[in-house]
Amino acid sequence: MAIELEGRARVLGDDINTDYIIASTRKRDTLDEHVLKRYLLETIDPTFAASVKPGDIIVAGSNFGCGSAMEIAVTVIQAAGISAVLARSFSRTFFRNAVNNGLVPLECETSGIVEGATVWVRASESDVVVEDKSRGLAISARPLPEMVGEILKAGGLVEYIRLGHWDRSRV
Repeated sequence: MAIELEGRARVLGDDINTDYIIASTRKRDTLDEHVLKRYLLETIDPTFAASVKPGDIIVAGSNFGCGSAMEIAVTVIQAAGISAVLARSFSRTFFRNAVNNGLVPLECETSGIVEGATVWVRASESDVVVEDKSRGLAISARPLPEMVGEILKAGGLVEYIRLGHWDRSRV
């Protein structure tokens, strides 16, 4: 497994719940993530969705994705073109939904990363390194289990299985 990403940091705080990511009121009309991406994080910043550029990386504090276990929260982030989420910690269900859908979730110390910084990420079998290229600061991240890395590299769980990587003996 080798994943390498670079993007602009979009900094958020702690306890960003799934209803902040995409408001429940928006899901009443549609579950189409390509429509819903226009409302990404509107509760926190009504201009956020319009300012997202493909390849942006969300940088958050603790407990990212808490709240309900809505998979649509992950797919809306992806539909907006965001390639990864770096956070000090994730809710368990958000982390699993991210992996299943191929959105890279990495745990690391994010407090020193500022809005707009260029962030580079490399995840391999042996380690995960996050670098704030704007300040030349290397940040060690929590390693991903081998299978999680393989699923992410394949583009998510469905692609992982479709490509024939599924081996029940490893579970």
